[in-house]
Amino acid sequence: MNIFIGQNPAATACPMPPPTPPITALPQLADLARQRLDPAVWAFLSGGAADELTLRASTQAWQELPLWPRVLRPLSGGHTRVALAGRELAHPILLAPVALQRLLHPEGEWASALAAAAQGAGVILSTQTSVPMQRVAQAVLGDAGRGPLWFQLYWQMDRGFNQALVQQAESAGFEAIVLTVDAPVQGVRDAERQAGFAPPAGIHAVHLRDAPAPPAAADTYCAGLPAHAPTWDDVAWLQAHTHLPVWLKGVLHPLDARQAQGLGVAGLIVSNHGGRTLDTAPATATALPRVRAAVGAQLPLIVDGGIRRGTDVLKAMALGANAVLVGRPLMWALAA
Repeated sequence: MNIFIGQNPAATACPMPPPTPPITALPQLADLARQRLDPAVWAFLSGGAADELTLRASTQAWQELPLWPRVLRPLSGGHTRVALAGRELAHPILLAPVALQRLLHPEGEWASALAAAAQGAGVILSTQTSVPMQRVAQAVLGDAGRGPLWFQLYWQMDRGFNQALVQQAESAGFEAIVLTVDAPVQGVRDAERQAGFAPPAGIHAVHLRDAPAPPAAADTYCAGLPAHAPTWDDVAWLQAHTHLPVWLKGVLHPLDARQAQGLGVAGLIVSNHGGRTLDTAPATATALPRVRAAVGAQLPLIVDGGIRRGTDVLKAMALGANAVLVGRPLMWALAA
């Protein structure tokens, strides 16, 4: 038997690679996702509108809010449970609607929904899902520990088409409709345009293949799209044509929040669309307390935009949110 004193010669000849450090924070997931994704897809996922001022401010605003700890308080009985939409959730974190998730993983939204259900997180499925809503719903509805399952609606130009989408969501078992109200046109996302992003063949919004095309418009302002953007009348119409609760996503101004409350919406999502639509819009950490002050304590509020740490969630709750949405972190994890 040979006995080596000190270093093993065989090990020296074929050194083992260093162990991969465990992922302990979201920036590591983001780095890994960027390494694995096509640069154009990364630009689509990570980019914001125009100069990306709102995109950067959204994260920075949460970071700049200090926590003022109190000490020597009784801590027994603490928990993360919250009440939302008539049910108790294990924690106040839901997944934001993000389009075309098969860009990041072959199973796309189906995989995201399974992961969310396994952790008790709610899911808001995008109108621009690349996996049929029925398949997503079938995957998670039987999980007793799952969070809420809601369908996000991008308003289409034909009310009949919108109604058909909503009816599909109702039949599939979705529990609320979330109407996005802050994106009448797509934001001017320079990084995405410079990268030349276009969805590859085989990845598309499966429920929008037959969506009505915009009619030719004499007014060339944004190709005539603003003439077909949803209005308060459309919110009332939607409420009258579904038995599901209707939430509005993309409310920042206190006066809009009050008007929505007057219509009897189920709740509001205070959102600046992740900085992807209107640059220089305020950070949601700034808007949230103003919206809460405008609507009082009873109307449920969810907030998204730049939430990256558990401390951000805590701050959001302290400022009046009932829960939070996370979007890009979900995509980083899915890609990684």
